[in-house]
Amino acid sequence: MHLTLALITGVAAAPADGLMGFLGGPAGQLLPLVAIVVLFYVMILRPQQARAKEHAARIASVKRGDTIVLSSGLIGKVVRVEDQEVGLEIAQNVNVKVVKSMIAEVRTRGEPAPANDSKS
Repeated sequence: MHLTLALITGVAAAPADGLMGFLGGPAGQLLPLVAIVVLFYVMILRPQQARAKEHAARIASVKRGDTIVLSSGLIGKVVRVEDQEVGLEIAQNVNVKVVKSMIAEVRTRGEPAPANDSKS
């Protein structure tokens, strides 16, 4: 109908100009996808990267006397620090070697011990 009307009147329909023409095209279909990717990066990836960097710094700063929690939940006191491993005392006179990447949390000497962790 529009084509016949345009042929009769000799006036072609003008294409949409400006921002509305841009958003109606293929670029307008990509805009929501780009917005979702940006939101995903800002809400999820950046905070996760910041936490990972902070965790790596804490693991690198482990020193003798610190109390650490392993990813398995085991808690012990650091007695020796090497490049990739840590000597850990899990009970009196019971020492084990632990790979540094398995450390989940580092508690420094000044932090209080859990209530059920009393030594007699």
